[in-house]
Amino acid sequence: MVDDGILLKNGHAPSTGGRRAVHYLLNPANCPYFITVAIDQYSASAALLDIHNNFIVKPVIIQNPLNESPAFNKLTKLIQTIVQKANCPLSKIGNIAITIPGFVDFNTGINDSFPKQSPFYNLPYSLQKKLGIKTYVENDSSAIATAENKFGLAKESPNTLVINLNWGVGLGIIVDNKLFTGHNGFAGEFSHIPLSDNNILCSCGKKGCLEVEASLLAIIKDIKQQIKEGQTSLLKDKINKSVLKSGEAVIEAVNRGDQLAIGAINKASYMLGKGIATLIHILNPQSIVISGRGAKLGNILLSQIHSAIFEFAIPSLAAQSEILISNRPDTMQLLGSMCLGIEQFDWEN
Repeated sequence: MVDDGILLKNGHAPSTGGRRAVHYLLNPANCPYFITVAIDQYSASAALLDIHNNFIVKPVIIQNPLNESPAFNKLTKLIQTIVQKANCPLSKIGNIAITIPGFVDFNTGINDSFPKQSPFYNLPYSLQKKLGIKTYVENDSSAIATAENKFGLAKESPNTLVINLNWGVGLGIIVDNKLFTGHNGFAGEFSHIPLSDNNILCSCGKKGCLEVEASLLAIIKDIKQQIKEGQTSLLKDKINKSVLKSGEAVIEAVNRGDQLAIGAINKASYMLGKGIATLIHILNPQSIVISGRGAKLGNILLSQIHSAIFEFAIPSLAAQSEILISNRPDTMQLLGSMCLGIEQFDWEN
């Protein structure tokens, strides 16, 4: 395989008393590239990576609200942009790997969070028909958990919960270094645990869901209401723009010490901690990693998360679980998409 250029020598293993073993790695020049796509409710990013996770085409990010009719066409154009920038034959591209929110059936590619007439309902079929490239889809939170386990802060923790703090609140469950998906692949719907006491209707159509108080959307809504009631904030002229820009503005305001924004984050973090206390009792994880867009808020999340855990969790159990903030929230979903692409590629042909 070395002579054929499939493998490259990569040094030697430590000596165990005999001849040192030789390490090998795949030769990226003779392996496919993968188009990786990370989608959330309001944006999409795409890139082209080689087998060692090096960017052949750096991430291109667009605003793309999934609830608007042009979303599929904009996604298609984004992927076509990556193909054009790649400047390589289509045969060099192994597949398109997409991670997206919703009730994704990994085996069929069906996303039940969309109506059947939507191209996002069966995204692999829709994109393969349009672009002619094999396409696979996975839930975003599951993919982020896989990436944190392989490349991030969960790498040394075989039993980890990875919370995708974004416009909603997702969860990926790692058990013995493997993603736990449940009976039909839908394990980890953390957003919809009924822990909220308010009467706000969730996106799922139910009341009491955690995400109505512990997500970035909940934080933005809270800040808007307080500004409307006369509170002062750096966000006064920034919070009524698009949701994506509002979210970015909140993160910037928190980092600049804006008191209204910090207060809203503290309320959401407390509710998140209440949810985490529940998870600790059920799953007894070694570590819990806060990842996703919300992890950009940094350590400010921790004080109220810990406060709620102290209040609601049994101390001897809570002491066994370390709470961590992802150090690579910008890239984890794309890396999770890459894991999907490599896993689904037919290496024998």
